[in-house]
Amino acid sequence: MNLPEKYSQIIKTQAKYLGFDFCGIAKAGFLESEAPKLEAWLNQNYQGEMAYMANHFDKRLDPTKLVEGAKTVVSLVYNYFPKKELFQKKEAYKIAKYAYGQDYHYVIKDKLKVLLENLQIEIGEIGGRAFVDSAPMMERQWAQKSGLGWLGKNSLLLNKEMGSFFFLAELVIDLEVAPDPPMLKDYCGTCTKCIDACPTEAIVQPGVVDGSKCISYLTIELKENIPAAFKGKMENWVFGCDICQDVCPWNRFSKPHQEPLFDPKSELEKMTNHDWEEITEETFSKVFSKSAVKRTKLKGLRRNVGFAKKDK
Repeated sequence: MNLPEKYSQIIKTQAKYLGFDFCGIAKAGFLESEAPKLEAWLNQNYQGEMAYMANHFDKRLDPTKLVEGAKTVVSLVYNYFPKKELFQKKEAYKIAKYAYGQDYHYVIKDKLKVLLENLQIEIGEIGGRAFVDSAPMMERQWAQKSGLGWLGKNSLLLNKEMGSFFFLAELVIDLEVAPDPPMLKDYCGTCTKCIDACPTEAIVQPGVVDGSKCISYLTIELKENIPAAFKGKMENWVFGCDICQDVCPWNRFSKPHQEPLFDPKSELEKMTNHDWEEITEETFSKVFSKSAVKRTKLKGLRRNVGFAKKDK
């Protein structure tokens, strides 16, 4: 076994030890085939108010511009599928499953730091950076390039063994590691369940999402009032949305996560529609103290609940 192959084995062993479900490796470089797709997406203004999506165009396509001397992109998968689904009643306000527990940015970033430290102990001096949805990285494309799955019609990465209820994270390092073969096959076939189910018609063509119509965007990224055009279409989502994942046949393979930090607080489990509608600063701080829901701030959450309430 040569050194790059040995390094691959070490990285995957350490990743598994830290609880990552899958680990794939790709050679760092320019994502040539993605450049025209990204440009076309931006030209359609599908990013809405997410101006940051148009920034750092070159860096978004080439991690060697993000990390000096980068040779390898390590893509990692971390499961967040909950042990039980909250808010199952038809009329209940809902938040996306990924936000049930603590904010994944911090939980996974801590694991990535440990991973890099462990690799430095086992292999030696390694330079690099860890990313969790926190830099202009085309993480789904890198995950596909490293063989972890394919991009579904809803533009999310799908994995044959666990569907799509997982977080993606990356280590970009200056170590040459043997790459994995990319996932070239698309296992969605003729299925269009995600496209058909989206109430705001955000999936404009297979693999292309108009971000400005997506319920996740409307409830999290959008800072202004939600446009009246979406009245009656929010289906009680007040933070994020899981519709296109819930209907995906591949998610029948989802298994409950093993991360205690992703378990919901009992206060969240007990919240009634009345609690959502009358939420106070004190309740917001208590229930969502370490949650991704804090991104909307109380004002944004109240806006979302008020908009969803009028749908009823």
